[in-house]
Amino acid sequence: MTIEIRPYTRNDYEGLLSVQREAFPPPFPEELWWKREQIEDHVSLYPEGAMVALCDGIVVGSATSLLITYTGQPHTWAEVSDNGYIRRSHDPEGDSLYGIDLCVRPSYRSRGVAGALYEARKQLVVRSGLKRFMAGCRIPGFHLHAGSMSAEEYVGRVVDGEFKDLVLSFMLRQGMVPIQVLDDYLEDEESLNKAVLVEWRNERCITTISGGETAS
Repeated sequence: MTIEIRPYTRNDYEGLLSVQREAFPPPFPEELWWKREQIEDHVSLYPEGAMVALCDGIVVGSATSLLITYTGQPHTWAEVSDNGYIRRSHDPEGDSLYGIDLCVRPSYRSRGVAGALYEARKQLVVRSGLKRFMAGCRIPGFHLHAGSMSAEEYVGRVVDGEFKDLVLSFMLRQGMVPIQVLDDYLEDEESLNKAVLVEWRNERCITTISGGETAS
């Protein structure tokens, strides 16, 4: 199967919406699907971060990102994404690419679509000279263990391979590294509203100096 990744445009809205309808059917709230105004903002403010995946001309997935200056401060999805509009959160001078959404049509999952979108994001980071790609990662398996351990311990045990987590384990396979647990990131019963911030570092932005390495 050949997967094409390109920037999405305003004309792709119906295709993007059809993917979300299939991926998040009722009782998922329709108001949480992408709105046309949000797509307009993604395309006008940071078109490079608005990506669509196609197979045989069919929209099968999408990924949306923006630029931030990473400070290490805790944040929620609503804050980092400006509730999906990115008007007040996208920083054209930012040093990091931040993924706020990735969605794949259910009938095309496990066929490399998500991996292709993540690879395209990494290529964007390198091409743009950014320091990293980041995302807030759901940990849907956490609710099964929350009675006996903290979120930090759960993440560590997934990293060690003791547990498998549907989302975090996938992120690890993409070369992402957990750096911070975020509380109240998103309303998410399985993750108990928590997420783990993960990053992929752009090694081309690492400058070797005497006594160690530093991010350039």
